[in-house]
Amino acid sequence: MKEPIVVGVVGCGYWGPNLVRNFRGLPNCHLRAMCDVSEARLKHMRSLYSDVEAMTDFEHLLNGVGLDAVVVAAPVKHHYSLAKASLLSGKHTLIEKPMASSSAECEELIEIAERNGLVLMVGHTFLYSAPVRRITEIIQAGDIGEIRYINSRRLNLGLFQKDINVAWDLAPHDISIILHILGELPLVVNCQGNAHVTPGIEDVTNISLSFRYKRFATIQSSWLEPRKIREMTIVGTRRMIVYDDLQTHEKLRIYDVRVERPPHYDTFADFHYSYHYGDSYIPHIKQEEPLKTECQHFLDCIEKGIKPLTSGYEGLQLVKILEAASSSLKAQGGPITFSRSHETMRAQPIPV
Repeated sequence: MKEPIVVGVVGCGYWGPNLVRNFRGLPNCHLRAMCDVSEARLKHMRSLYSDVEAMTDFEHLLNGVGLDAVVVAAPVKHHYSLAKASLLSGKHTLIEKPMASSSAECEELIEIAERNGLVLMVGHTFLYSAPVRRITEIIQAGDIGEIRYINSRRLNLGLFQKDINVAWDLAPHDISIILHILGELPLVVNCQGNAHVTPGIEDVTNISLSFRYKRFATIQSSWLEPRKIREMTIVGTRRMIVYDDLQTHEKLRIYDVRVERPPHYDTFADFHYSYHYGDSYIPHIKQEEPLKTECQHFLDCIEKGIKPLTSGYEGLQLVKILEAASSSLKAQGGPITFSRSHETMRAQPIPV
């Protein structure tokens, strides 16, 4: 029987407890330690997981409890320093999204991981969800035709962040899905937004990503909406997909609708758009927790020595897009040409 992979989690605030719960429940994992600067948070975590060592000293977490891997779930401004220390101490490292505060920091983390033969993975959790896996299968099978555009809305009231704007907080989910679906990087990034509550930190943004073949995606993010909305629409030449993540059992609905223009016409009177209205259907999707699949994938990558679906490379590309969006914001929404824009994303199988 193989020895379990020994894991520690740093950061027990908003998302860290979910990571603690999932890693603790996996069969080939021994969650040995959890770390946070807040004694109050650690007291609460100890009450839930008395068998997991809790500490405020990150140095002790790295070097004093015999870990194989570290999971970083601290605020974004600390991702780079914590992950760098983890990698330099020889630990496989999983970082929550976004990977770091700049592409330069991401590139350094990738270089350290590769130099030391370590797994570096980023928590783009939605790529491990059953709905996104099913969407990818439908698109790759050609069921919706060629993608024309994607529209995404991720809106709610709060949680307001102090170190990043709403684009850096919410849009990474949508960007990671869009890049995965389209399989390539954008040509141009535009972003507009405003800071209504905290000066200098935008709480409403609209990002536009322009791709080859006239394809584009729009991403609306807000901390100032009265309703919570998590919706993505994918419009194809044959069919359309609506993905509503807030639905319990009907997260995906496929619409057999499209509009076509006549190939030939002699006069304006002959010109008529052709509208096709077919049925809609709801694909069956197995209910599972995406974070559990993500955590298991991290352990599998360590055990088998394989590259993660959401490796440091994917984390880097996402941060580059966020940087371009920030530059566009400063330019009042002006277009920012995305570097290495013609590069195709590396195709990898989605874990089951």
